[in-house]
Amino acid sequence: MIKKLLLILLFSWCCAVYGQTIKTDVLVIGNGPCAVAAAIQSARSKVKTVLVAEKITLSSENEKLVIEENIHTPSGIWVEFRNHVADFYRKMPGFDTTFNISLRLSKTDGEAVLLKMADTVKKLTMALNTAFAGIEKSGDEWDVKVLKDGKYQEIKARVIVDATEGGIVMEKAGGKAGNKISLRQVHDSNLFRTAIAAGETWPPQRPEENTIHSYWFIPLKAIVASGVENVFAPQAVLPAGKDANYLPVQLAAGQAAGAAAAYCAFFKTSTAHLNVRLVQGELLDFKANLVPFMDIPATDHDWRQIEQVSLTGLLGSRGFFEPDEPVETTSVRPVLTEIYTRAFLWFNREKPGEKFTIANTLSFISDYTLTDPVILKASVQKAWKTQFKFKSDFDLSRPITRREFAVLANKYLNPFARTVDLNGRPVN
Repeated sequence: MIKKLLLILLFSWCCAVYGQTIKTDVLVIGNGPCAVAAAIQSARSKVKTVLVAEKITLSSENEKLVIEENIHTPSGIWVEFRNHVADFYRKMPGFDTTFNISLRLSKTDGEAVLLKMADTVKKLTMALNTAFAGIEKSGDEWDVKVLKDGKYQEIKARVIVDATEGGIVMEKAGGKAGNKISLRQVHDSNLFRTAIAAGETWPPQRPEENTIHSYWFIPLKAIVASGVENVFAPQAVLPAGKDANYLPVQLAAGQAAGAAAAYCAFFKTSTAHLNVRLVQGELLDFKANLVPFMDIPATDHDWRQIEQVSLTGLLGSRGFFEPDEPVETTSVRPVLTEIYTRAFLWFNREKPGEKFTIANTLSFISDYTLTDPVILKASVQKAWKTQFKFKSDFDLSRPITRREFAVLANKYLNPFARTVDLNGRPVN
């Protein structure tokens, strides 16, 4: 009898200490903007998501924040955050929240805005005042121990997003983070094809410059923890420090991690089988800039087409897209010949000049798609100002503009559909 009572008491104690087990598709752990953005995007991508945080904080030593970078290329959740801040301060004197100027806000208000944003998302459960306590792999799931109000709880999740400052969860799981991202980096043109977050660095390095100094991007493989499956560590690859200017970068990295984690959970696959284009496509669906063009906002009629074509390497990747400039043959030939097997035959036969013309473009499309050139010409000419909404006249002999080429290439050649690996190399 005494043994039975002891067993009952022990069982009751264990239940009281460990509490219930929670099951979710994606578990995000972290206190900052990166964690909140990851949780929001994961849930919006239609998978069950839990966010574990002791409290939501902005990484800054100052109560008054001034954000001067990444204000000319509004993107995704960063836009939402700015809009919420604008609504919060709309009737307060001294707070100008217009885009293209520095964003000024208090740290406390910024944290309140992040909480408000997360509270409105379906499929997202917030577990605040909760601390990470341990992690281990169990089959195709992760078992995570957390501590809340003196009681341990277990959370089972298919995918983990570690958005802690030092990558604590990832390290406990046995993983390692990728290299730190430089916000003033030299770009790898192939790796840029896998960009899942990007923005501009401002102000210019020299006073005489009137354009952006550089722009940064985060390749998909950078946020994937190595040595383990289904663990993302977006915060661990960001620059260390408490600069308020990192907030847009943190939101962008978190949003990207949320989309990638949701992909693994939704398709019941692992980080080893990530599809770059599908993750990028999901982010573009939510108006995230993956190529930061200051002259092509997300409200532009052709924004999606230009983003997709630019991610293939066609037309290059700059801070300004310059949509009305002519297409240089040298800027499209290398990528076209890399992606399309018969392209080198076309270039050798047609020998286009320095400037790629509308006629060149339609000829290449006709050759690749095996479309009758007369029918293609008639179809494009009819849609020129109605469907495509081009402002210029249809003239086969003139150089095609970068905008026109991007729109036509996206529709008829669809280079974005060509799969690339995590290093940006086309997959046969």
